[in-house]
Amino acid sequence: MRLNYLVACLGLQVLPFLAFSAKVDTLDVPSAAMKKNLRAAVVLPESYQPTTQSKTVYPVLYLLHGGSGKFSDWLKETPDKRLVQKLADQYNLIVVMPEGEPGGFYLDSPLKPDNQFETYIAKEVIEKIDNTYRTIRDRKGRVITGLSMGGHGAMYLAARHPDLYCAAGSMSGAIDLNPVNWTVPPEFKKQVDGTLTGLIGATGSTPNYAAYSVIQMTDKLKANGLKLIIDCGVDDFLIEPNRELHRRLVYNKTEHEYSERPGGHTWDYWQTSLPHHLLFFHKVLKANGSVPQ
Repeated sequence: MRLNYLVACLGLQVLPFLAFSAKVDTLDVPSAAMKKNLRAAVVLPESYQPTTQSKTVYPVLYLLHGGSGKFSDWLKETPDKRLVQKLADQYNLIVVMPEGEPGGFYLDSPLKPDNQFETYIAKEVIEKIDNTYRTIRDRKGRVITGLSMGGHGAMYLAARHPDLYCAAGSMSGAIDLNPVNWTVPPEFKKQVDGTLTGLIGATGSTPNYAAYSVIQMTDKLKANGLKLIIDCGVDDFLIEPNRELHRRLVYNKTEHEYSERPGGHTWDYWQTSLPHHLLFFHKVLKANGSVPQ
């Protein structure tokens, strides 16, 4: 009896390692727009089989990293190193984590030819993924979200390319590109301002600031009819810009899901946040008929 009990306990300990078998690819996605080679991490759910064995097509989540990070962050920095794989299996979708480089902000810079990340993500990455894997090649099967700079990038790309995505999210998003509105030390504020000035010109100026800052795009987000999910930790230095975005979306009657939870600008917070986004996206994809059977 005791032996059976020990075997059962051992089985419970091993089960989490056996229950999720998602595969991780590292894919070269060179950029013609920026004339350089970049990479992306791709998580394929366990159900994804070689083309010879299956014709099932899959929805895709584009998951963006933050301002000081790189494409592999979501696989290496979360406390649970298999979080993305588990979610890919749970919701039966492909997760793509493309390179956005530190301080790239996922936009096409008018000042830096080697920072054309809007074109890269919206055109070059999507084309590469759709030509490499069995994906749903339509907005009804694509969603996008990210953390911090990636939260800005996800909302920015969705606002400007409603033909590509059916839903977008932001976790602790840097959705206001004027760092004067961030609750950070003066030295950090100056550093961020320098980065953004090098990309788009003086922050807070018109028209550049309005053209690139998500907080100025609420009318576009409403017109696009996207499903939106936004959250931020109450102790995050970006909480006030996120509250302001929420206020503006409420004011212009844009449907969206907004939440605040305990936490700061940390991987502990984002590990808790990502499953909420996946559940939200799953409901949207299911309503679109884009969930594999």
